[in-house]
Amino acid sequence: MTKGFASPYLVLKLAHEFHGKSTEALDPAERRRVAALARRQAEIESRILATIEASSVLLPDSSVAGALAEIRQRYPTTEEYAADLARTGLTPASLSQALERDLKVEAVLEQVAHRAPPVSATDIEIFYLQHAERFVKPEVRTLRHILVTINDTLPGNERAAAHEKISAIHLRLTQEPGRFAEQALKHSECPTAMQGGLLGQVPRGKLYPEIDAAAFALPVGGLSGIVESALGFHVLLCEGIEPERCVSLAESGERIRERLETERRQAFQKAWIRQLFVVT
Repeated sequence: MTKGFASPYLVLKLAHEFHGKSTEALDPAERRRVAALARRQAEIESRILATIEASSVLLPDSSVAGALAEIRQRYPTTEEYAADLARTGLTPASLSQALERDLKVEAVLEQVAHRAPPVSATDIEIFYLQHAERFVKPEVRTLRHILVTINDTLPGNERAAAHEKISAIHLRLTQEPGRFAEQALKHSECPTAMQGGLLGQVPRGKLYPEIDAAAFALPVGGLSGIVESALGFHVLLCEGIEPERCVSLAESGERIRERLETERRQAFQKAWIRQLFVVT
């Protein structure tokens, strides 16, 4: 491939990555951006493939075949596959070459990434201490609710009728709280009715303000009064409370290690690529 020349495959790939579109669907500004990115990417790839590291990379035939098969499976018929390739300026042969190039670049970068310094236990502990606020798990509550909507254009759901209905439900539940799931299944106008009104584990601030305030004032097993939101009238049940807590270093360590390793590998790759453009 000519140095810095962006193949149709590379243009197609970047159009999807940055805009989620085919090349034909790009507007003029997007097309110019993708073209510039593709030229720059092609130049980077050319320099990567000219390195000593690239000369030692041997791709198994199965890797290119597998990538081709994965793309082919996206199309219902061979005719559609061939037509789409033609529309983007590709042939099966040129697509195969582009995929081989792609895979070789990835293999070189993976090889370079392995040179990044390993993450130590001390690195993990320092990150944990410096970012303590990230390891605070907020209070969550396991909640159920019953919703009766207000709709003055729908007979039986006018405001007065809706309030009468939710009041009757609330009265039954104050007498027999154990019937909450049954009453939700029978009467709630929320999709959660099929799960007995279960909202699941909810942190503060995720619900309508009126519902949130009522829910986070309840004790375990507590039944709310009638709460009105933009959706209608609700009754809430708090089934459980997990208080705010600090996630320990032991619990967080592996996740921190993975994050630091990824960051180091990416930084090492970027530094290695930058030195490919240094004029000596």
